[in-house]
Amino acid sequence: MSQNTPQTIDLLIEARWVVPVEPHGVVFEHHAVAVDHGAIVALLPIAEARAAYAPRERVELGEHVLIPGLVNTHTHNPMTLLRGLADDLPLMVWLQKHIWPVEGQVIGPEFVRDGVELAVAEMIRGGTTCANENYFFPDVIGATYRRMGFRAVVGLPVIEFPTAWAKTQDEYFDRAIEVHDSFLGDALVSTSFAPHAPYTVSDGSFERIRVLSDQLDIQVHLHTHETAHEVEEEIAKSGLRPFQRLQKLGLVNDRLIAVHMTQLTDAEIEACAEAGVSVVHCPESNLKLASGFCPAEKLRKAGVNVALGTDGCASNNDLDMFGEMRTAALLAKAVAGDAAAFDAAYALRAATLNGARAMGLEDRIGSIEAGKQADLAAVRVSDLETQPLYHVASQLAYATGRHQVTDVWINGVRKLAGRLLTDIDTDAVLAKTHAWRERIAAIDAG
Repeated sequence: MSQNTPQTIDLLIEARWVVPVEPHGVVFEHHAVAVDHGAIVALLPIAEARAAYAPRERVELGEHVLIPGLVNTHTHNPMTLLRGLADDLPLMVWLQKHIWPVEGQVIGPEFVRDGVELAVAEMIRGGTTCANENYFFPDVIGATYRRMGFRAVVGLPVIEFPTAWAKTQDEYFDRAIEVHDSFLGDALVSTSFAPHAPYTVSDGSFERIRVLSDQLDIQVHLHTHETAHEVEEEIAKSGLRPFQRLQKLGLVNDRLIAVHMTQLTDAEIEACAEAGVSVVHCPESNLKLASGFCPAEKLRKAGVNVALGTDGCASNNDLDMFGEMRTAALLAKAVAGDAAAFDAAYALRAATLNGARAMGLEDRIGSIEAGKQADLAAVRVSDLETQPLYHVASQLAYATGRHQVTDVWINGVRKLAGRLLTDIDTDAVLAKTHAWRERIAAIDAG
């Protein structure tokens, strides 16, 4: 073949702007992303791409910004079926009086499957291509993500009381290992440990998790320091703050994904930075439950990897990562008393590459770089709500709505085309959702 013969590839996406996230803060104009066998081959100017490649499919996005698919680093996606069930309540009342009683009657494979299906449809339409999942029946969750072609890290739950998933601590761990092994080598689905929180998990279980996390080389995805009450309760019980307890048990390391973290001392922030802990900021859920304010800018300045998550739809009430970016940036400025805090480029990084890094996937996703998987989202910014456009990153963080996402690819497969889901029967998803609404409303009313 001649040296000048264009290389045949699967896909060439040409965009008005490309924000690769890495290098940080860079915006490329009139660039194209070449994709073959699910992976990014190159990012280069459109004219050069047309000369170098012969794509089987070409997508021209003349009014769009192409970004890495957004990464939702903390979700409970089966709980999408509980959206709006119990609002305007503090965390423990919300949990103990409404969420846990309803879950006790509905949790099972069908509830989990149908909730994930609804969540995946919503996430794809909002430009999200990867979720860090934390819920029961991880076998069903993982199988649903795999079937739907969605990327996820599925949490292996551990909690100190019987549930529909497991009755004893040994059963929680035995089933966790089985689920982990079942997804080894999967292209889209991997696992982490997901102990619920320090107040619901014993030292013995945490010690087992630490050993197994090391042996299996997987992350530990954990709610911690979510509220002041949680911290006070732990101090009264053990004389330690929850974070100190985790340090004592050896869990504060570069595998820890610490979610919420609204109650932190400067020493704890420094310890997170030194140990390589990733913190997941869930600003909208924390605001709605009045849980407190994560010191996101302090964490960023200390060098901590800060990612973003929506939390579950029962406490948010959506899976909108564009909304989360905007809220995180605005809230960080108010908390820090600094208008320059958590700037637009960092907000996008927190919603993409930092999430990938927290989940141990930074070598595969989170930025538009050759060799990474083609998880991509196209955002139309020609709408009047995002005009005039002076700074692309600022527009994405502060003005763009998820309804402006037009096209999404996961692993090089197109999942959204011109706002239409390519392989999800939305009527069927909605029919199942409506059936669950009737059943759940009757339970909560009782």
